[in-house]
Amino acid sequence: MAFWRSKITPSQPESNDATPSGEPAGTGRLFSKFSNGLQKTRRVLGTDIRDLFKSEGRLVDEEFLNELFARLIRTDMGTGPANKIRDEVARQYRGRVVHLEEVIATITDEVREQLRQDHGGLAKSDSGPTVVLVVGVNGSGKTTSIGKLANHLNSIGHSLVLGAGDTFRAAAVEQLTIWAGRIGCEIVTGKSGVDPASIAYQSVDKAIELGSDYVIIDTAGRLQTQSNLMQELQKIRKVIDKRLPGAPHEVLLVLDATAGQNAISQAKGFSAAAGCTGIVLAKLDGSAKGGVVLPIHEQFQLPVKFVGLGEGLTDMAAFDPDSFAEALFQN
Repeated sequence: MAFWRSKITPSQPESNDATPSGEPAGTGRLFSKFSNGLQKTRRVLGTDIRDLFKSEGRLVDEEFLNELFARLIRTDMGTGPANKIRDEVARQYRGRVVHLEEVIATITDEVREQLRQDHGGLAKSDSGPTVVLVVGVNGSGKTTSIGKLANHLNSIGHSLVLGAGDTFRAAAVEQLTIWAGRIGCEIVTGKSGVDPASIAYQSVDKAIELGSDYVIIDTAGRLQTQSNLMQELQKIRKVIDKRLPGAPHEVLLVLDATAGQNAISQAKGFSAAAGCTGIVLAKLDGSAKGGVVLPIHEQFQLPVKFVGLGEGLTDMAAFDPDSFAEALFQN
């Protein structure tokens, strides 16, 4: 078992995107980050919806509503959320001639309402370190998301320990070690193939010893259909709870936004099996399917806590429904 502490001094961002609890701080800056990250999706939506209108406006009839529905579906928001938007536009404007700006405002409000959530911030334990377990399928961006989350917490003044629990993938351990070096935080690693539960235990133990605020533990990528790996997750949870009763305090499920509806089908059942408490939506900037946030929120009944908006360590933002809804449809 190895304990590392980097001597690299982390660079601090000029301003932060969230308070220590993970709640959005500057809505203007958040809107800017979401706006940049949603360029591809907004370009598709903007072109498609604008094509429905003429300079003199458009009559809201069944033909218009069906065309609007088809445009919304292209963002992978799914039939449920798209139907709700269609119905709200129909309720307000059916039989009227309306202009683009009116409809966009209504759609934005409806998306904002659909994404409303009560518990968006990252949990914080009352005493001792807050333990965050991170799960997801292979290729979802899980390990990179851990690096971004760790940097986010470090940049707002929290001390933390990383646990390289994906012990069957050397590249994941190496990547996480590099992230730890850049950030300047502790990392616990082990030999290839070592029991991931032991890494989790040692990570929590190290965080307690150091008095760290957070410990973030990586896990091997898996599908929810792999019962043996799901049992391994349950073992990890039990081991963590044994060392620190009540932990883990967060179990974050990382989903790949570029996979669209496939991300949902891959992860069905995952949240229940792993006891997930929230979602990190990775690679949002690389997708024209940003509307997938809506069915994810609808189907999993879990708050979206963070979104990945680029490749850099600072390219993660605490999720804010208001800023997201506005950035999805407005420049």
